[in-house]
Amino acid sequence: MNENIEIPLPKLNFTPEGELIIKPSETSSEKDFDFFIGKWNLHNKKLQSRFTNCTNWIEFNSTQEMYPILNGLGNIDNFLAEFDGKPFEGMSLRLFNPKTRLWSIYWSDSNTGVLDPPVSGFFENNIGHFFTKDVHEGKEIIMAFRWDARDKNNPIWSQACSMDRGLNWEWNWYMYMSKML
Repeated sequence: MNENIEIPLPKLNFTPEGELIIKPSETSSEKDFDFFIGKWNLHNKKLQSRFTNCTNWIEFNSTQEMYPILNGLGNIDNFLAEFDGKPFEGMSLRLFNPKTRLWSIYWSDSNTGVLDPPVSGFFENNIGHFFTKDVHEGKEIIMAFRWDARDKNNPIWSQACSMDRGLNWEWNWYMYMSKML
């Protein structure tokens, strides 16, 4: 499976106070996620542990269903899997701000019941990049999501984290999607 690491993440920019600066692409629009409407089978490949030089990957299958909301300015999906014989449900809420032309992606799951802070970003040439500051085991990190929708019937979502403000990235999760017929 192609991990798409050959596509570089955009260089990050920060304000003098250390906040991320995210600007939309010229083509950023509320239609960016339209390819993802419907039901999907997913093959997941998730790094067993982050920032430990781990090379062990956990692989599992899941399903996902996405539908638009707010007259196309947003969408919601449900991620369904099973871990250790127990059902797991995750949910993404994606909102497009027509003024900033940026997407915000929020996540929650059945383990936490908390809506995580959003990753924000945009699509360009059918590849979306989304970023946020986060904390992992007490250390500040930058989290990146990538949506590779160049093949609309088999998009790839991936996640990377950086402990050095985006100079180096550890890719830790890939979702290889195929549309259910």
